[in-house]
Amino acid sequence: MGLLTNRVERNEIKPGDHIYTYRAVFAYSHHGIFVGGSKVVHFRPERNLDSSIDTSSNLLDPTFPQSTCPTFPDCGFRQPNSGVVLSCLDCFLRNGSLYCFEYGVTPSVFLAKVRGGTCTTAASDPLETVIHRAMYLLQNGFGNYDIFENNCEDFALYCKTGLLILDNLGIGRSGQASSVIGAPLAALLSSPLKLLMPSPIGVATVTAGMYCMTRYATDIGIRTDVIKVAVEDLAVNLGWAGRPDEAAEENEASNRQVVAL
Repeated sequence: MGLLTNRVERNEIKPGDHIYTYRAVFAYSHHGIFVGGSKVVHFRPERNLDSSIDTSSNLLDPTFPQSTCPTFPDCGFRQPNSGVVLSCLDCFLRNGSLYCFEYGVTPSVFLAKVRGGTCTTAASDPLETVIHRAMYLLQNGFGNYDIFENNCEDFALYCKTGLLILDNLGIGRSGQASSVIGAPLAALLSSPLKLLMPSPIGVATVTAGMYCMTRYATDIGIRTDVIKVAVEDLAVNLGWAGRPDEAAEENEASNRQVVAL
C-alpha cells in the first residue's frame, strides 16, 4: 500500500483485515471484514438483499439459488431480517480491485489521502477480536442500514476498533460519508471568501483546506464523543431489540460451520 492507493493483491490480506472495493466506476466503495477462507463479512441494505431486480444483489441473497456461486455453497449466508452477509471474496469484489483500509495513520498521511473512506488515525484491535465481532454480528445483526449514519464502512470500522459514537445524531464513523458532507459544506463556508479573494486559486485552496479539516475532525480516531463498546452490548447501546443470550449460544455452532478460519 502506498500514499496514493491502498490497492493490494489477494495474497497480501490476512484474516481480520478491513477490505473494500469500488462500485459504479469509483462512485463509491463497499467495505467488509476478511475473515479467512476466502470469505468476507459485510453490511448491506436489507432491501437490496431481497431485490429481484438487481441481479448482482441476488448473489448475496440466501433465498436465491446457491448455484449463483459455484465455489462456496454458504456464500450469501445471513440471518433473517439482517443486512450482515457472508460472501466469498469473488462475489464481494464483483470483478473489482481489492483495497485494504489503513489504521493508525499519522495526521499528515490522513490529510494527504484526498478521498475519504480509505484510512483512519484510530488503531485497530487485535485481529482475532476483529473476527469475533464480525462473526457475532453476522449472527446477531448490526441494526438498520443508513447511508450516512450506519453503513458498510461503519460496520467495518466498528469491527476493527469497537468504537461507537455516543451521539446517535449526525454523521457516523464513516469517512466516506464525511467526505460527502464535507465537500459541499466546505464550498458553502468558503463562498463569502470569494468577495475578499480576487484569485480563484486562493478560493480553491481555502475550500480544499476546509474540506480536509472537516474530514479530519470527523475521523473516529480524533473525535472525543466515542466510547468502546463490547459487541455483546452493542444492541443495547444502539437501542436495538437484542437477541436473548440463549439464541446467540444456539447460533455459535452454525457460526463455526459457516467459516473455516
